[in-house]
Amino acid sequence: MSNNQQYDFDVTILGGGLVGATLALALHQQGKKVLLLEKKPPQTSLSILSQSWDARIYAVSPANQQFLSKLDVWPAERVQAVSSMQVFGDDHGYISFEASSVKVPCLNYMLENRYLLAKIWLALAENGVMVAESRPRSVKTDIWSAQITLENNESYRSQLLVGADGANSWLREQVGIEVIASPYQQQAIVANFSIAEPHQGCAYQWFRGGDILAYLPLPQQQISIVWSTANAEKLTMLAEKDFAWQVAQAGQFKLGELTSTTPMFTFDLIKRQPKTVISQRVALIGDAAHTVHPLAGQGVNLGFADVQCLSNLLAQTSDIGSWSLLRQYQRSRLLAVRMMQHGCDGLFRLFANDDLPGIGWLRNQGLNLVDYSWMIKNRLIRQAMGL
Repeated sequence: MSNNQQYDFDVTILGGGLVGATLALALHQQGKKVLLLEKKPPQTSLSILSQSWDARIYAVSPANQQFLSKLDVWPAERVQAVSSMQVFGDDHGYISFEASSVKVPCLNYMLENRYLLAKIWLALAENGVMVAESRPRSVKTDIWSAQITLENNESYRSQLLVGADGANSWLREQVGIEVIASPYQQQAIVANFSIAEPHQGCAYQWFRGGDILAYLPLPQQQISIVWSTANAEKLTMLAEKDFAWQVAQAGQFKLGELTSTTPMFTFDLIKRQPKTVISQRVALIGDAAHTVHPLAGQGVNLGFADVQCLSNLLAQTSDIGSWSLLRQYQRSRLLAVRMMQHGCDGLFRLFANDDLPGIGWLRNQGLNLVDYSWMIKNRLIRQAMGL
């Protein structure tokens, strides 16, 4: 049986965030005809963006940095290389990681969401990728194609429909994919600060009383913080100076006095595991396909790995979106995603649990033992770096 249908596009992508926009660019560079749906395209003026800082910061692995560089969207500015990391337990537990131990320049790169997103969207415009600024209204699929109708009544048919529309994915719901959602009963507070003492490219993390606080180094003597806590409402009600002091105190004044440079914002922490990431002529990527606790900073790296996996598979076939290809995509990503989700979940629950006798001593001794084992540490470093 042959397919004689006419398609408007090879691939339609819902969601123009980092992951969806990157997939659109990667597939366009393969010669695919791509439609990107994004109701609110981002600001792309780098001169305007450079006048302030975005508190939404990502730790991009060296492997994904290389991928983005090949797409010619990696920024040459406003990027901070992380050369080391120090992690503190809640009872004298400690572990450190050094890029020099695995003979690489850095562990990862810290950069702003909106700055990287602007670079990708500028590349999309330069390459002439089609963008529709409308919300989807309905979707239907058959064995050969997917058809999406927008709120402006335009309708498009493609061989594959990709959901990159976030943790609360509209597409995922429309095609009936169930999700197991496990709330952590915490929120993450995110904000940026200028610092009194130089960070020297070092990231810090503290596990304390069920909370997890991370200092992420940025250029120009700044840091971004992610504070995962059950007391977010109380902390966000503090005056700006008082909150900065609380963050400095919780971070043992490692970088001296802190001064707020961006407003704080919060988001709920929920582990989401869809029962599948594929449906007929549909694939999910990024947060639509999985969410993880931010303690390891691997959420966006999982999303970029989805992009590379799916784009590589699509480059090898003429029947984009066939069921066999979609099953291969799901199998290829399942292990890495589940390992990261379970690893982050296990570490969070280990430090949030004080019910078992001696559990605090055991978890902190575990950090210390790993710190003494260079083989285990190096393996953890290389895995996190995507090497």
